Amino acid sequence: MNTSVEQHGGNSVAELLHRHNVKWIFTLCGGHISPILTGCNALGIRVIDVRHESTAVFAADSISRLSGIIGVAAVTAGPGLTNTITAIKNAQMAQVPVLILGGAAATVLKDRGSLQDIDHLSVVESITKYAKTIKRVKDLQPSLEEAISTATSGVPGPVYLEIPVDLLYPESLVREWYGLKSIGKSMPWWMTRYLNWNVNRIFKDKNKTFPENTRIEDSQDTSLHIHRLSEMLQSAKQPVLLIGSQALINPAQHEKLADAVKNLNIPTFVSGMARGLLSKSYLPIFRHERTKALKEADLVILAGVPCDFRLDYGRVINHKAKILSINLSRNDLYLNRKPTKAILTSPGTFLIDWSNSGKNNSDSKWVNWQEQLAIRNDKRQTDIIDQSNIATDFVNPMKLCLSLNEHIQGGDIIVADGGDFVATASYILQPRSFTGWLDPGVFGTLGVGAGFILGAKLTHPNSVVWAIYGDGAFGYSLMEFDSFVRHKIPVIAIIGNDAGWTQIARDQVHMLGSAVSTELAPTEYHKAVEALGGAGYFIDDENQIDEVLTHAKESAQSGKPTVVNVRIGKTDFRKGSLSM
Repeated sequence: MNTSVEQHGGNSVAELLHRHNVKWIFTLCGGHISPILTGCNALGIRVIDVRHESTAVFAADSISRLSGIIGVAAVTAGPGLTNTITAIKNAQMAQVPVLILGGAAATVLKDRGSLQDIDHLSVVESITKYAKTIKRVKDLQPSLEEAISTATSGVPGPVYLEIPVDLLYPESLVREWYGLKSIGKSMPWWMTRYLNWNVNRIFKDKNKTFPENTRIEDSQDTSLHIHRLSEMLQSAKQPVLLIGSQALINPAQHEKLADAVKNLNIPTFVSGMARGLLSKSYLPIFRHERTKALKEADLVILAGVPCDFRLDYGRVINHKAKILSINLSRNDLYLNRKPTKAILTSPGTFLIDWSNSGKNNSDSKWVNWQEQLAIRNDKRQTDIIDQSNIATDFVNPMKLCLSLNEHIQGGDIIVADGGDFVATASYILQPRSFTGWLDPGVFGTLGVGAGFILGAKLTHPNSVVWAIYGDGAFGYSLMEFDSFVRHKIPVIAIIGNDAGWTQIARDQVHMLGSAVSTELAPTEYHKAVEALGGAGYFIDDENQIDEVLTHAKESAQSGKPTVVNVRIGKTDFRKGSLSM
């Protein structure tokens, strides 16, 4: 076996990623991208191969969310890219920086019927911040620098680089492919001349080095806003602070952000990844009855939260309330409802600066308002406990979530992938760290689970990762348990199995009188996972929950990816919950 391999474009890609502290690259292998994978492997960047390209992008997405270092996925040409579209759009909607490297046909074969040759840029331009084809080896590293800078600046988002296959392989091999090393004269002179010109163009100055791009951040003087906002806050009698995922975009700021929320002492509600703030019980955060609070508030501060369907397009907020919107996106600042004051900046950084300004003295100002919210919150929690004790067929899903909550410990991470059951769990499960809650975000995507699990366990190897699945959503992840076994990812997956697409069925049956397409079988998913090399458990009685969850944790601790398949009954807890 020849161990001496000529330097190639894949090595250049790997060198740039290594300089950016990229530790993992996610992929489903393909001949168009093999040099990228071998180059990364040679430099110690771990190559994680999965069973579907969407999983690769979802995994890169979660790496970015949890580590602050851009996640990277490499996919082959044609269907390799088209299989990622949902995952790329999810990252765009969730405002997560992801780098997608895509293979492509050789430059001389473009638009000539080559294998898997499509117009990749037209496919991804509407769902990425940046999409570009690289045409020369010397442009690989500068283009990668530009792409990463674009992905992580301003409103973060996914970027795509198309790299033709003849830029990635060694020059000598490419010349051989072109027939330029052949002794015979099977090509006319003009074709030989053209091919020589093209190869020379591709590889000209291929070893030239380029300085790393310096990222320049736009900085805004927030002190100009803080004084005015502090005055508005001091005059408010019933303020509410809403914090969304965008405020937690920088993991290095999480502790400071929690301190800011504590010091500002504004009654707070969280959504998305900001649920991680629920891990700190001393913060003035309420889990329940947000709608009632917003309808009564006289000041609403939106920190990385747009007025989209989750806030009923702004209609859920008291029409007399003053609205302060802080967001990296100009469009999100003004979406559906014009704020009293809009601040185009990082909401997390702004809240920290505001807290540090010393212009707030509100510790006792909203005691009555906070007590009112606390009473409602506690009553709702009591209602949940009462409903969990209602007898259902098999296992009451609320009872399951309350029991599961007792097994989740400090530092654990919860990955949410599903509809009805996962939404129920979101009212009950308590995140145990700032990065303790991962859900798809505003796009409402099913299928994020496997990729998010990979990112969570790789970035936090000492944490227990609990994946909460609906049985419908689990269908997207099942085959990836093969990936978990091969890459030693000992997740604990809890499937709420009610044999249906219940979130849709609730309203479809009520409104249209038909359950068509919403019914599934009570599949024995735990046996399928066992066949893939994992561990599987089954629960169909509430008395089994604690014992089985204890065994599941022991199984995961031994290194096995584990599934607990729980047959759950149906409740009216989320009746009328269809969102549009």
